[in-house]
Amino acid sequence: MLKINKKVEYALIALKLMLEKGKDELTTAREISDKFHTPFDTTAKVMQLMNSAKMLESVKGVKGGYYLSCDLSNVSYMDLAEMIEGKSLSIDCETVKCSLLGSCNISGPIKKLDQYLNVFFRDLSVKELLLEDNSIDLSARVMRKETQHEL
Repeated sequence: MLKINKKVEYALIALKLMLEKGKDELTTAREISDKFHTPFDTTAKVMQLMNSAKMLESVKGVKGGYYLSCDLSNVSYMDLAEMIEGKSLSIDCETVKCSLLGSCNISGPIKKLDQYLNVFFRDLSVKELLLEDNSIDLSARVMRKETQHEL
C-alpha cells in the first residue's frame, strides 16, 4: 500500500475543511489542529507552505486566517504532494542508493509502476480526491490515457 506523508494528510484535511466552509469563511491552523487532533506547529507550517504556493491567501489580525485562493480542480495531487514534501515523488533506484542496485531483478517493473503512478497522480485533482463521492471512475481515466497514447 502506498504511504502518504503526514504533512500531505494535514494539507488534505485543511483543504477539505476549507472546501466545505467556502471562500467567505476563514480557517485557522488552530481550528484544524483542535478539530482534527493534528499537531499545531506542523499544521501551521503546512498552511504557510500552501499560502506561499498561492493555494491559500492569509488574512492578518485577531480574526485572521486562511481561505482558498485557487480552484482545487486545477491542482493535481502530485502538485500538492511535491509542494508539501519539497521533492519529487518519483522512484529512482539510482538516486536512493538502493543496496540491491546492480543485482535487482525488478528495477524495470518498479520504474513502470512509478510511471503509472505519476500519470495517475498528475491526473487526479485535489478537488476530485476530496469529493464526498468515494468512487473515482478509473475506467474512463484508463480509456482517456489509452486514447492519448494512440495519438
